[in-house]
Amino acid sequence: MGTPMAFIQHVCSASFARAVRTRSVAANTIIPSHKRRNLSTTLTTTPSRAQNADSRVLLGLSETELQQLAVDLGQQSYRGKQLHHFIYQRKVRNVEDFSQLPKAFRNELRDAGWGVGRSPIYQSVTAPDGTIKLLIKLDDNRLIETVGIPVKDDKGSMRLTACVSSQVGCPLRCSFCATGKGGFSRNLQAHEIVEQVLAIEETFKHRVTNVVFMGMGEPMLNMKAVLEAHRCLNKTVKSPLKRKPVCDGTTVFLKDVQIGQRMITISTVGVPNTIKRLASHKLQSTLAISLHAPNQKLREAIVPSAKAYPLDAIMKDCKNYFLETSRRVSFEYALLAGVNDAVEHATELAELLHQWGRGYHVNLIPFNPIEGSEYKRPSKKVALAFAATLESRKITVSIRQTRGLEANAACGQLRNKFQKSPLVLDSDNEQSQSDVAVAC
Repeated sequence: MGTPMAFIQHVCSASFARAVRTRSVAANTIIPSHKRRNLSTTLTTTPSRAQNADSRVLLGLSETELQQLAVDLGQQSYRGKQLHHFIYQRKVRNVEDFSQLPKAFRNELRDAGWGVGRSPIYQSVTAPDGTIKLLIKLDDNRLIETVGIPVKDDKGSMRLTACVSSQVGCPLRCSFCATGKGGFSRNLQAHEIVEQVLAIEETFKHRVTNVVFMGMGEPMLNMKAVLEAHRCLNKTVKSPLKRKPVCDGTTVFLKDVQIGQRMITISTVGVPNTIKRLASHKLQSTLAISLHAPNQKLREAIVPSAKAYPLDAIMKDCKNYFLETSRRVSFEYALLAGVNDAVEHATELAELLHQWGRGYHVNLIPFNPIEGSEYKRPSKKVALAFAATLESRKITVSIRQTRGLEANAACGQLRNKFQKSPLVLDSDNEQSQSDVAVAC
């Protein structure tokens, strides 16, 4: 057998550059809630379900916006509060099932083209450790994957983490990740991200406590929708005396899904100029950088898009991110046997982090096997030696506990054959489900 580096797939960075260019406009502009006036009049054209569904989707709107919608449709504003309760608390999927609303109001919503924006769960897979992977069928018949990870503490309380996708597939094609190998279709809209969390809550019958944007896709290539979903998922109270959601024109204070900012992590392999833009929003969420190598040459071999975003540039942006937000940056490091897992790599990584500041955290992720990959998972002894080397050099480190491996729901394993091409029609539904079970 040849050297492990022979197995690394080198992909031209041109595809990454194209992906950045085509998404830069969407990533640059976030529309404040106060500018979304007269919501009922935004439905005059419907060119594409996949691209324009958010113009008529209730999920993702705040209580204030739902109240405005009710008023626009000739109802009292308290009907908007009822809408909010149905969508986020009772998790009703269809406008027809808003049983406490007048039938005339339900008909108006439906006639104006409004829907809740919930998608059906196409399939679920449960691992022996309790992790559940859901395949959600979107409006355009493509499938995305989201994972619920339950962890009980010593006192019996459960922490439920939702690992959510931000794109249908991924254009960056990291060599160790299954998602990139399955191809890329499109960005997810904000409500398609939010609904993943609601689906996890419904499946577990338990409140989601943590959200990590570590599913399918590169969140920074879909920053607009990711930030809108973040605002909807977040619970923020401006003052102990003010419990209702408010909007001051620039910042929205929501109580929709009620997850604290510090319980949300946004992960990225690194997209030029986006870390600075994210820092400008001054979120208190965690930024996680998928690093995977201590030097530029090795990182380019493992992460092809690194050619467009040199390591020194990433580290400089991370340092500035900390200075602007006062939030520690976490670094994800997938351990690939014989490739980047030597003690020498750990020493070089420690030197890199010390060069650019203090307070960094490294999360080591032993490689999770995927079909068609020649990479191997390192032994526990090797992973512990890598961690010990970092600790001896004053670097905070943890080794991620593998969850959902048997359900192909572990880190780097999310892929399905319908992320690139839509599902066949319902007449072939039974055969399609069989295909998905194998492809996942």
